[in-house]
Amino acid sequence: MASLYTHKSVNICKTWALVSGFLVLVIGVGWIFSRVYGDPSILFIAVLFSTVMSVVSYWSSDKIVLAMHRAREINMQNNPELYRIVENLAITAGLPMPKVYAVPEEAPNAFATGRDPEHAVVAVTDGLLAKLDRSELEGVLAHELSHIGNRDTLVATMVVVLVGFVSLLSDMFTRSMFYGGRRDSRDSGGAVLVLIGLLLSVLAPISATLIQLAISRKRELLADASGALLTRYPEGLASALAKISADSTPMRTANNTTAHLWVEDQYKKAGFLHKLFMTHPPVEERIKALGGLEV
Repeated sequence: MASLYTHKSVNICKTWALVSGFLVLVIGVGWIFSRVYGDPSILFIAVLFSTVMSVVSYWSSDKIVLAMHRAREINMQNNPELYRIVENLAITAGLPMPKVYAVPEEAPNAFATGRDPEHAVVAVTDGLLAKLDRSELEGVLAHELSHIGNRDTLVATMVVVLVGFVSLLSDMFTRSMFYGGRRDSRDSGGAVLVLIGLLLSVLAPISATLIQLAISRKRELLADASGALLTRYPEGLASALAKISADSTPMRTANNTTAHLWVEDQYKKAGFLHKLFMTHPPVEERIKALGGLEV
């Protein structure tokens, strides 16, 4: 158990280091663009806008995600079994009882969101409830509660905001370059800055996405281990992952913005490019890691 908590601390430190890298990337993008245009206010606007977006997302991320997937709230009256499973696991984990939601999707999947354990949400699809047995469902829910306990949900929200902002800023710069918005390349160093700006507008979103993937993959493996420790039955989550991965039912509300939140990748038949940028480790790797745990 000690090694698991040591591994947890190391991964959390690495995750926050990557998030710090994101912030540096945002500031760097804003600084380069401000130099290209010869307008220092661009850097100020970039930092201010990213801060405002982060604050709004911090307070409303759970509501936004739930609305995107048309989730409905679950309580003791309309689904007592699911409610009790979440309640028992939350008590075992020493967490406040999160709100529970069901998503009207036939594809089996689940996610957790919310800015902290006191404002957390766990959501499962109708397909997950229909296709998993109790031990498998407990394994998935323990995985999601581990995300809450590890503070992954807040980090995931920050990453979404920063990736979106870097991509938006880069897109605005690229478009403006084609409409004559750049500063005169005859200025000292102007041509070099324009070239750097163009390269950055292409590479920044890719770099941001790669950092997002690094964070997401690490937290999935950590949540698997923490969830198995919570239930003392790694086979339940391993069996659930195998079933979810093998299920070919498409998810109607699937989108890249929230892909990293789900317990397993939403895109079942993805091409080479998507596999290269997958938000989750391969299921085989996760199942193998669960099989090697001692709980």
